[in-house]
Amino acid sequence: MPKDPVMLLSYVNTQLRDNFSSLDELAASNAVSPEEICEKIGTVGYVYDREQNRFVPAQTAG
Repeated sequence: MPKDPVMLLSYVNTQLRDNFSSLDELAASNAVSPEEICEKIGTVGYVYDREQNRFVPAQTAG
C-alpha cells in the first residue's frame, strides 16, 4: 500500500470500488487495521463513509 496519504486515498478508493465490499475486508487483505488506514487518510481531510464504501472529504461526510 502507498505510504503517501494522497496516493493511499486514491489506491484505497479504487480498491473499495473494484474489489472490496468494505474497508475491513481491504484492511485484512493488506494486513493493516482499518483504523490505521483511516488515520493516515484523515491527515489529508478525508473520512470513510460506510454507506458509500469510500473515503470522502470530511465536510461532506454524512
